[in-house]
Formats: sequence, structure tokens, C-alpha cells
Amino acid sequence: MPPVIRLRCTGMGLFMHDTVHPLLLIGHGTRDADGRETFLEFAAAYQHFDPARPVVPCFLELTAPSIQAGVDRCIELGYRDLTAVPLLLFAARHNKFDVTNELDRARERHPDLVVHYGGHLGITAGLIELWQERLARLDEHSDIPRSETLLLFVGRGSSDPDANGDACKMARLLWEGSGYLGVEVCFIGITHPRLEQGFERAWTWGAKRVVVLPYFLFTGLLVKRIQETAALQQTLHPQVAVQALDEIGLDPVLFELLRRREQEAREQRVAMNCEMCKFRRAVSAVHGSGHARNHGHSHSHGHDHNHDHPPADPYADLSAYHGLAWQAP
Repeated sequence: MPPVIRLRCTGMGLFMHDTVHPLLLIGHGTRDADGRETFLEFAAAYQHFDPARPVVPCFLELTAPSIQAGVDRCIELGYRDLTAVPLLLFAARHNKFDVTNELDRARERHPDLVVHYGGHLGITAGLIELWQERLARLDEHSDIPRSETLLLFVGRGSSDPDANGDACKMARLLWEGSGYLGVEVCFIGITHPRLEQGFERAWTWGAKRVVVLPYFLFTGLLVKRIQETAALQQTLHPQVAVQALDEIGLDPVLFELLRRREQEAREQRVAMNCEMCKFRRAVSAVHGSGHARNHGHSHSHGHDHNHDHPPADPYADLSAYHGLAWQAP
């Protein structure tokens, strides 16, 4: 069937025709059955939140359906023009490189396919307010004031310094003016300092309470590991109250933010920080600074997907990367 035509009301109260374009909602993927199911539940909830067009969920890796299967599903439904949005918190290799390469593959298999690629969720006022509200609710169940409480912000961790830097920025924004004793940032994988190091640094503050904030969208093996580690640390340090928050989950804030990213993609208004992009810098080193201005991401986000990346990720060797690019204090 060809795409249907719907009527939508504009902000001026006028009606206009608008062709429906499906949303290819791309998750990271997980081997954890609970994590996979939660993402699919989120996709269904978002479809209910905004039923104007089909929402087709898929995953980048680790589980099915794949991005290729998701694109094929859109084709089966009769669409040749779609919006693809990666449901990822920060800009790193996955949305800069891996997802876009998968979309390139899909365009090779379907030459008439048009893809409007959206941006990651990023740092927004909505997400900051979400965590502020959750921290406030947590305070209601503790007699220990914020002045004697340390925040332990736990990120996923990435081989991309840009994403790790944004995690640190988010943690700082949550702490600034909050009244908490301090904030420590650590990561559960890929980079350093790791979660265990984060707890070691947390104890040096002499806080009476440590609040663990897992900065993840949905549950999964890593989130469960964070919760288990927090419980173990509570056992080892009974004199300090250790409280672990849940991951973001199916929060309405995500629905509003995702709709914004979807609209930005359709209107070609996606913005990314190309200046600090490691892929741009890698291409610049190979081809010269002039070429770097057109480094393959098409961050004007038409989105052409005409990548001109080097054949291999120069940061793929994590041992070399950690040795040269990241030195944890």
C-alpha cells in the first residue's frame, strides 16, 4: 500500500496535507531479555503517544530485529521515505559511524530509499529536570541531608571522548547548585574510571550517604551489574547509606524528546558537534584540514550518508586508546 495522507493542524489553526513517513526507532541492543523487551515496550508506548505514523523498532547489535530488517519492514509497508532516529543518550561511535553505515547499506539495497537521520537525545533541560525530580523524591526517604550526600554518576562508557565528556557535563549540571556534597563520575565499561574506582573515590569524601545514578535509558546486563555492585558496597560499608536510583525507563519526558528529534530530522535541523568529532579529526589527519570540512557525517543532516571515513576506526584498539587519549586521575 502507498503511504496514506493525513490532515494535521498547524500552530495557526490551518490544515494541510502531510505524507506519512514511518519512524525507524533504533535501539542499541542487548543480550538481556528484560532490556530488549523494555525497548520494544517503549516503542509501543511511543506509538500510542503519537499514532500519526508507524513506529518500527529495531536494534543496532546483539539482538533482533536488525536495522536492515527494520528498513525492510518499512519497505514491506509500502514506504520509500522514512525517518531514522537512534535512541541513544550521547553522540559516540554508534550514531556517528555504526548506525549511519547500516543506513548506507540499506540505501545500497534499496536505491530509491530516502532516509532522514535524527540526532541522539543529548543533554536537555527535560532530562536534567527528570533526574532532579527523582533525586528530590529519593530525599523524601532519607534523613541524611544533601550536604552529607555524594552523587555517584555512572555512565555507559565509550571509546569516543566526546560522549564521555558529555557524561561528565551532565553529571556536573545535575550537581551544580543542588546542595550535594559532591559528585563523582565513573563508567561501567569501555573507559575509565570504572565503577569500582568510582566507589573507591566516593569513600574518600567521608559522606554519610552515596546516591548511585545509573545514566541509562533502559535496564540490561550493565544496569543490573550497577545495582548489584551498589548492594555489595552497602554490605561492605554499612556505616554509609548507599541508595541506587533506577534507569530512566518509560518516562513521558523521553516521548516528548524523541518527538522533537523526529521532527528535527524531517525538517533537516539536526545539529551535531563536528568540531570535537573523532572521525572528523581522523579524516583530517589522513586527508588534510580542507577535506575535514566535508568529513563524511553530513552533519547538516539532509541526510546523505555519503561517508568518507577511513577504512578502520583509528580508536578501535582500546588498549592504545586508553594509553594515549584517556588518563583517569
